[in-house]
Amino acid sequence: MDAGEIDLLVRQGEGLTVEFKERFTSRIDEDMVAFANTRGGAVLLGISDSGKINGETLTNELKGKINSLARNCKPGIEVAISQAGAIVAVEVPEGAEKPYSCGTGYYRRLDGNSQKMSHGEIRAMFNENDPVPFEEKPAKDVSLKDVSKKKIRGFLKEAKLPLSKISAEPLLTSLGMYKGGRINNAGVMFFAKDPRFHILQCQAFCIAFKGTEQMHIFDRMDARDDLLIQFTTAIFFLRKHLNLTSTINGVDRIDEYDIPLDALREAVANAIMHRDYSVRGTSLTVYVFEDRVEITNPGEIPKGVDVKKPTQVSIRRNEIIADMFSRMDKAESAGTGLKKMNDIMESAGLAKPKIENADGFYRITFMRPPRQASAEILEKTTQKTTLKTTLKTTLKTTLKIILELMENEPNISKDEIASRLGISVDGVKYRIKQLRRQGLMAWVGSSKGGHWEITAQGKQVPSGKSNGKQVGKKVKKSR
Repeated sequence: MDAGEIDLLVRQGEGLTVEFKERFTSRIDEDMVAFANTRGGAVLLGISDSGKINGETLTNELKGKINSLARNCKPGIEVAISQAGAIVAVEVPEGAEKPYSCGTGYYRRLDGNSQKMSHGEIRAMFNENDPVPFEEKPAKDVSLKDVSKKKIRGFLKEAKLPLSKISAEPLLTSLGMYKGGRINNAGVMFFAKDPRFHILQCQAFCIAFKGTEQMHIFDRMDARDDLLIQFTTAIFFLRKHLNLTSTINGVDRIDEYDIPLDALREAVANAIMHRDYSVRGTSLTVYVFEDRVEITNPGEIPKGVDVKKPTQVSIRRNEIIADMFSRMDKAESAGTGLKKMNDIMESAGLAKPKIENADGFYRITFMRPPRQASAEILEKTTQKTTLKTTLKTTLKTTLKIILELMENEPNISKDEIASRLGISVDGVKYRIKQLRRQGLMAWVGSSKGGHWEITAQGKQVPSGKSNGKQVGKKVKKSR
């Protein structure tokens, strides 16, 4: 491991495959077995948790101590130790004889931490049939040419990483998605230009039904793209179809959905992270009924997990995907997502979500509170106000998403925007007209060879809210 690779890891921070230590201690054997039990990784000695480099010197004595700790693990672990600038790097390969243990027990990596495994987790690891998970298997006929630079930039922005000039190969390598000249399935599902061309089941379907049965569909939105787009599409769809109410608290207006959006975000992220992507002909589904929301993904609850004890749930089917969502701050870290959902629902005075296995699928159900009114006139007034607020909020949300799409993908067409949002092309044209009139974006260049450009004011618009003023120069109409 050279100084350049170390610099990249330091800038990215601790995660699934990186651990910082200010100095050597005998307890790094816990991190070594954690890496061996998960996806491999590196312990960097001489750097604090905050990323401050204090330095560590690799002496023969220190090298001997580290090798001794590695050999005393059960089974023994072969590590590579090197001096890279001011830092000592201890590289630990993923083990072929899992699970590994040290003197204090069995450990595995969860996001940026080495955590002790429970009895159920150890059993689940012993009983794992496929030694190579689907996300880690090399994708067939995929090369770095199939990687989207726009999607890489989008990830860097979501993860708040100052690495805009980095190329695909070192980034994917550091994220555990590129090895031996091959991109694995996780890399395809996040960064391929067309993920479904390579993995047909990389998709999510969002459907809203009339009533409480799967009979009459009145809206549908399909996300046949990467996992981040699947996540954002599902959240947009839920915001579109949940009831929104507004209350006044002093001088502030508080908008609330009938199911807390934070709980649903966590549920969608968990479904993506825990899905069994090896099952062909399947998809993640988000169903909205009048009385409930159901989020279903292929793959039953992992063995050893007791959903009645959410604080103990930390087994993940897809470690790389989970690490990516944690880096983008889309899901709770360290396997506490179910507890967070329960706490949010309980705080809102609502029933905890129901979790169940259903014919090889994992399903989580959120019950919606019944809508009530004390009198017919109050009901009509409430419905009218709620509808007006919902439409207004949906419009603002749509404008914000269009701006984000244009910023992340400057060459995206109106047809593609319409497909992503599940609205008509005319609807996209109408919203673009609004954004132009308010000076938030422009089309630069010819009608065929140009691109979208977000103005400085457009980048400052919070939650889709514009200031309503017409600013900037007039832009020649095109597209």
